[in-house]
Amino acid sequence: MKFAYSAIAAAFLALPLAAQAQSTTENKLPAETAAPAAITVSGSVAIASDYRFRGVSQSDQEMAVQGGITIAHESGFYIGTWASNLGGWGTFGGANMELDLIGGYKAKLADNATLDAGLTWYVYPGGADKTDFAEPYIKLTGTTGPATLTASVAYAPKQEALGRWYRTGADAAAGIYTNAGAKDDNLYVAGDGAFALAGTPITAKAHIGHSWGQNGLGPNATAVSPTGNYWDWALGADATWHNLTLNLSYVDTDISSRDAAYLRPSFSKGQDGTGNIAGGTIVASLTAAF
Repeated sequence: MKFAYSAIAAAFLALPLAAQAQSTTENKLPAETAAPAAITVSGSVAIASDYRFRGVSQSDQEMAVQGGITIAHESGFYIGTWASNLGGWGTFGGANMELDLIGGYKAKLADNATLDAGLTWYVYPGGADKTDFAEPYIKLTGTTGPATLTASVAYAPKQEALGRWYRTGADAAAGIYTNAGAKDDNLYVAGDGAFALAGTPITAKAHIGHSWGQNGLGPNATAVSPTGNYWDWALGADATWHNLTLNLSYVDTDISSRDAAYLRPSFSKGQDGTGNIAGGTIVASLTAAF
């Protein structure tokens, strides 16, 4: 929901009635033009059939409840937060929740192009502190007609949360660190496209991304790019009605069961050593914006 402050000045002048009936004259001052808001607040809440982060399920292929809020200044600076429940991928402990703290700056390069640069701090409240990490990002978005294209790069410098602390998934399951304190970095490059279908509430969407860096399981069997080098992609569509958006997408990665074998049992549905939480699936979500 975006708040705007405006001032409207109006004055009414009525002529007094005389003994005989007379016409009444009313004078009105014109309303002032509403000034643009210096600060805007926006946000959303959502429910999804699965929480996929760069193609990998963070909620054990189960439902997730998510929400976020952003406070933006007219100068282009903004801060925000976003959160989701977790489950089945590593052991974060505490609230078993991801809380993203975000800050950045968005600049208008042209009428149809914007540059967005900032930093996301991934926090797991009450859980393992060593799984928290910072990731700067930059995004370039351009619009032409009904199409919007976004290119983005996110680079997380060397941190313990991104290091390979376990030699295998079996070591992680047993709680045996084979390289405690290891640090690594991670680079993620992505492209996103959206195309609004004229005369309909439908917007077609596509995403492709590639990860380089962390190869294996970090503290508490967590990972940003579990196999070190992989692709993820998604194809889907939004259907919007008022402030509600329904999304259906097919999400997949090129992480095969064989590629992920050394990560098991952590890298599997229910952490039971079977299934592949990076396999192709259809994800449905319903989002309410305010």
